[in-house]
Amino acid sequence: MRAGGNGAVREAEAGIARLHSRRRTNLMHNGVMSAAKSVVRQSVSMPANIAAQVRRLAKARRLSANRMLLELIENGMEAEKRKQREFFDLAERFRNATDPEEVKRLGDQMGRMVFGE
Repeated sequence: MRAGGNGAVREAEAGIARLHSRRRTNLMHNGVMSAAKSVVRQSVSMPANIAAQVRRLAKARRLSANRMLLELIENGMEAEKRKQREFFDLAERFRNATDPEEVKRLGDQMGRMVFGE
């Protein structure tokens, strides 16, 4: 009886496999939909007080700490790009300035941007 039972199970499994193989759909990327952005897992060490601040911010905004870190990083990167654009705009104005007073003022402003107050 056992041998017959195993044969019936194998036959049922083979039938299910045939059904599944007939239902299979091959999905192909045709370029219409954009491909998903790749995600990289990154471990970051930070001081405990910074981690606590991140958790507090995340809790206040009802986000995960991971999502909060991502937003902070994105905002920081945007701020850096903005600072760089402002510096290059200032450098362009400095190069084009002809008035000695304006040249001095713009030069001082560039110095503060580079070296701080």
